[in-house]
Amino acid sequence: MRKNGFARHALIETLHTVQSSFGFLDDEAIRFVALSLRVPLSQAYGVATFYHYFTLKPPGRHTCTVCAGTACYIKGADKLIAAAEQRLGIKQGQTTPDGNISLMVARCVGACSRAPVALSDGEVVGEATREQVLEQLERWAAE
Repeated sequence: MRKNGFARHALIETLHTVQSSFGFLDDEAIRFVALSLRVPLSQAYGVATFYHYFTLKPPGRHTCTVCAGTACYIKGADKLIAAAEQRLGIKQGQTTPDGNISLMVARCVGACSRAPVALSDGEVVGEATREQVLEQLERWAAE
């Protein structure tokens, strides 16, 4: 916040920095940012809940993110998502009850030429197959 002079227009950047530091945005963090930047709490919550990037829940130890952009979707991302949901017993955007694995879906990760794309803890896996995704989930589950 100091970097941007506590400017109101830096709300998104500030929330991004907070999430990068703590992994998610909880009520206390959102309230603190709103108060510090002198923006209405409703505006801070509006930004945090509108943008798909922000999460209000702590992530799992590991994160599997499947790109659902047009190129990836056409090449089978929906099947990767369905397989991961079935294996983990959760829906996209959720974390397993043990807090080990989060399953996320991104709008586009910018690797369209390698579709379908999955990210395993941020590492890009291009031309991802159902088997590759499930094998990674199995490795994480065994930890």
